[in-house]
Amino acid sequence: MPTSDATPAQDPFLADDLAIIRDNPAVPTMLETVCLAAGVRFAAIARVTDKNWTMCSVRDQLEFGLAPGDELDVGSTLCHVVRTCAAEIVINDVEQHETYRDHPTPRQYGFRSYLSIPIRRPDGSFFGTLCAFDPEPRNLDDQSILQMVRLFAKLIGDTLHSEDQMRQMRIELDQERHIAQVQEEFMAILAHDLRNPANAIRSGLRVLGRRTGDPETASLISLIDAAAQRMTDLITNLLDHARNRLGDGIVLNRSLEGSLAEALQQVVGEFRTISWGQEIRADIDLPGPIHCDRARLAQLLSNLIGNAITHGAQGRPIDVSACVTDGRLVMAVGNEGVPIPPDRIPGLFKPFKTTTDRLGQQGLGLGLGLYIASEIATAHGGRMQVASDEARTVFTFTMPLTPA
Repeated sequence: MPTSDATPAQDPFLADDLAIIRDNPAVPTMLETVCLAAGVRFAAIARVTDKNWTMCSVRDQLEFGLAPGDELDVGSTLCHVVRTCAAEIVINDVEQHETYRDHPTPRQYGFRSYLSIPIRRPDGSFFGTLCAFDPEPRNLDDQSILQMVRLFAKLIGDTLHSEDQMRQMRIELDQERHIAQVQEEFMAILAHDLRNPANAIRSGLRVLGRRTGDPETASLISLIDAAAQRMTDLITNLLDHARNRLGDGIVLNRSLEGSLAEALQQVVGEFRTISWGQEIRADIDLPGPIHCDRARLAQLLSNLIGNAITHGAQGRPIDVSACVTDGRLVMAVGNEGVPIPPDRIPGLFKPFKTTTDRLGQQGLGLGLGLYIASEIATAHGGRMQVASDEARTVFTFTMPLTPA
C-alpha cells in the first residue's frame, strides 16, 4: 500500500480542479467502464504536475488506499513519465516489457499490467492522466480499449476547459460587480455632495431676484435659475438611482397629512415660472387626503413634465391631469410632437438610455427621469404606462388607493 504525501502543495487551482472531477457525474461511470473493458481492478484520474501527483477520482477494487485529494511522490509514478515524455504508456505485462521490467515503480506499487493516457485541455496544456493497472497481466494494447480510454481522457480535458472558462467568467463577473459597486457608491457620494452647492445657487438667485429692479437682469436671473433647477433635478435623480441600486429600492414616507393636490400644483407652478413660452395646462382634482408619499409623487410629476418639455413640440401646450377614478389615483402628462417609435417604448423606463430632444439633439440628461418615475410608481404599488401616436404622447401613472 503506498504512502500519500502528508504535506499537500500550495496550489491555488488544486481545489477547483478536484471539484470539477468530483462533481462530474460521468467520471465514476468512465472509470468503471475502463475496469470492466480492460479487466483491471484499479482505475483513476490523477492531476500531475512537476511537483505533485494528486488523486482526483478512483475506482479501486484492490483496496489500494488512496482517496481523492491524496498525493504521491510524483517521481515515483509512471504518470510523471507520461507528463515529461508527452506520450502514453501501455504495458500488458511488466515482466515481458523491455523498458519497464526492471523499473522500480511496478515493484513499488505491485502491478504487472499498466495503462496511462494523458489528459490535455483543448489548448494542449497537460492536466494529468487517466491510468489503470492490475496485479495480473492484461491485454491493454487492444485498440478498442485504447480508443475508449483516449476518448474518456479527451472528454475530461474538454470538461476541464469548459470549467476553466466558467471560472474565468465568474472572476470577471465578480470584478465587474465590484467596479459597479464602487461606481454606484461614487455616484451616491457625488450626488449627495452636489445638492448643497446647487441649493445655495438657487437660494442666492432668489435673493438677487428680489433685490433687482432691472427687467434684463431679472430675466437673466430667471434663466440661470431654470438651469440650476434642471441641475438640481438631475442631481436628485442621480442620488435616487444610486440609493436604489445600493439599497432596497425607492424608500417611501407615506402619510395622509398634507394635500397632494397642492404639492402637484406647486410643481406645475415652478415649471410655468422657469419654462418661458411653454403653456402648461393643469386639471388637478383630488378631493380629500391620499395615503402616499407626496414629495415622491411630486418628483414623479416633475420628471414627467420635464420630459414633456424636452421632447414635446415647441410652443404647443402640455396637459397635466390628476384625479381619482374607480378607486385609483391617475396622473397623466401629455404633449404633442414626434411620436415615440414602438421599438423604443420598452426601454423608456430603463436608466442611462440615450435621449433626444424635439430638435433631434442627443445626449440630453442622464436618462434617469423616466426611470425614477417608474421606480416611484412601483414603490407605491402602481405603474407607469405610455401611449404615443401622431397626435399626442401621454405618460400615465396609476396607483390603487390604499388605507393608511
